[in-house]
Amino acid sequence: MKKSAIIGAILSAVLLVGCGSTETSHTVSTDGSTSMEKVIGVLSESYSAKHENVKITYNPTGSSAGISAVSEGRCDIGLSSRALKDEEAQTLDAAVLCYDGISIIVNTENKIDNLTVENIADIYTGKITNWSEIGGDDLPIVCIGREAASGTRDGFESVTGTKDSCVYAQELTSTGDVIQTVSTNPNAIGYASTASVKDTVKTVSVEGVMPTNDTILDGSYKISRAFYFVTAKDKKLSGDAQKFFDFCMSKEADEFIESAGGVPTAK
Repeated sequence: MKKSAIIGAILSAVLLVGCGSTETSHTVSTDGSTSMEKVIGVLSESYSAKHENVKITYNPTGSSAGISAVSEGRCDIGLSSRALKDEEAQTLDAAVLCYDGISIIVNTENKIDNLTVENIADIYTGKITNWSEIGGDDLPIVCIGREAASGTRDGFESVTGTKDSCVYAQELTSTGDVIQTVSTNPNAIGYASTASVKDTVKTVSVEGVMPTNDTILDGSYKISRAFYFVTAKDKKLSGDAQKFFDFCMSKEADEFIESAGGVPTAK
């Protein structure tokens, strides 16, 4: 083969390799609320299906840890199931992604079907300690909840007026742990994101209202909260992170949010 032909073949090979590597991979990192696992999972999957070169990561650390991760520049988008505190809001923005009910759950063997907000507050503050006091069996009540940094706990205690006064038998680090614990203890009561509740436990109505999309959005179900995307005020999102953020906040994302058990905002 002539020298010129060899050089031409080499150049052609280099160009082909170059053309095949133009599609670089990008990562968008999210960090925070364990209650948002299903919602962020479905949104990430649906977005990545149309943008194969973008990978969305999720670190389930809890709302407060996710907020800190944004503040410290360790992730693109923080996930929170509680509103920002005044001091956090000085440097961070929080946009409502969707709404979620906080279901009150008991063991499937429990005969209780409905509780008032006052009942729930009295149970968690130790004023009511036996199921027989509210129409159940003569059994001690075991209160299960989340750890202090949890957005779900913050939402639950804020709505029920029990902040800093709950008496917990166990404080667990994830929504899944709460559901699992209540499912195996006939005396237990717990609270968990409605989107995460399974048929291994029983959801009781609150003031006669069950948590559904309509009752959460119209406010008739009393124990609910918002899910937030948290970003830094002084730092713009990268192009890929901004596109993912915009997709999640769009009408297009509503069907995916609903499929994960969330309640879309009225756009």
